[in-house]
Amino acid sequence: MKADEIGNVLKKYRNVAVVGLSKDEGKDSYRVAAFLKKNGFRIIPINPTANEILGEKSYPSLSSLPAELKRELEIVNIFRPSESVPPIVDEAIGIRDMFGRPMVIWMQLGITNEGAARKASEKGILVIQDRCMMIEGANRKDMLSFKLGHLDAGN
Repeated sequence: MKADEIGNVLKKYRNVAVVGLSKDEGKDSYRVAAFLKKNGFRIIPINPTANEILGEKSYPSLSSLPAELKRELEIVNIFRPSESVPPIVDEAIGIRDMFGRPMVIWMQLGITNEGAARKASEKGILVIQDRCMMIEGANRKDMLSFKLGHLDAGN
């Protein structure tokens, strides 16, 4: 994955489903989603055990999203173990087949699944693996309006 491709994703797309978004403020998924939300991204929490996270309605799965959200979905950001990625990618592909979206599957730092990545790529979905949206955004603060200062508490 080239750095300019990641930069383009961060500049172009704003609607992000965060699969595995935790209700726990101490978890990476919560901190990254909070960071994204504070920096202009629309987050859509995906967590089967939560009704709301970060002030946003939570959904149990990508498939359970209402049609209007599926039509707007641009990035699926995955915070689940690598072995749990294939069914999430299958859901994303199903949504893409129906609505022409999402455009990007983003597996967070430490998460990779080559089989799922290949399957998504074959469907025209850009795949980013083993990268953190928060770190990548902060590293491109010249291109984005990201600020890290508000995340110092709770690390």
